Amino acid sequence: MAQSAFDNHLTGSHLAYRQDGGTDELGQTGFFWLGGFMSAMTGTKGEALAELARATRRTCLRFDYSGHGESGGLFTDGTISVWLEQATHMFLSHTKGKRIIVGSSMGGWLALLLARRLQAEDKIAFRRIAGMVLIAPATDMTQDLMWNEFGLSEKQALSDHGVYLQPSDYGEPYPITAALLADGMQHLLFPEGLNLPFPIRILQGSKDADVPPAHAVKTFEALHGADVTLTFVKNGDHRLSTPGQIQIIKETVLRLAERADGVGV
Repeated sequence: MAQSAFDNHLTGSHLAYRQDGGTDELGQTGFFWLGGFMSAMTGTKGEALAELARATRRTCLRFDYSGHGESGGLFTDGTISVWLEQATHMFLSHTKGKRIIVGSSMGGWLALLLARRLQAEDKIAFRRIAGMVLIAPATDMTQDLMWNEFGLSEKQALSDHGVYLQPSDYGEPYPITAALLADGMQHLLFPEGLNLPFPIRILQGSKDADVPPAHAVKTFEALHGADVTLTFVKNGDHRLSTPGQIQIIKETVLRLAERADGVGV
């Protein structure tokens, strides 16, 4: 199993990352993992993707955003701009060949933002994205899933203290900062949508209370590419981490990777 290495080349960042599986030199399409809000790269889905990479001799890069997992920094200093910059840096600095980008929750939004940025700024790197698997993508979450859902007390806490501690079913409360919400406004995707040329697969739990099924439909409709599908997992919650659900994720990712390699097409 891969051990964590650290990247200190991005100013102010100390980013933990792991390379699993084969190498780019083998020529097979690899994976790039983008985790969720307050999640670590060693979570169930990140580990499952690394296991898939090892089993198929593909390469997988996963990392922790600042303030997450083994990386340095304070979580409350993080914003979408900061984490997008880190995702862009890790993709450009630590991957070479074709990749399937797999993004979970906030990572799904960051995956789309990364693609939009590379499409505009680095055509060569953009062409290395061979597909995406978005797991309960929290697109535009700072507005649609946070600010628009907050009541007066939550908004007052943000105004008075610059942070609101949002209760979580998964452990400690999520500290939502006013800076995170303000920064997210410049990264909204829903107003204009996004046209991407590679296949995109959205996997969504039908009983997800954090990113509701209707939100996945909204993401689906905002993606104007020709090959976009949305699959609902019956009774699945936000985590989609049961053995059967993990198998669905792995099969979906592997099919896209094999398709990019020209296998079975």
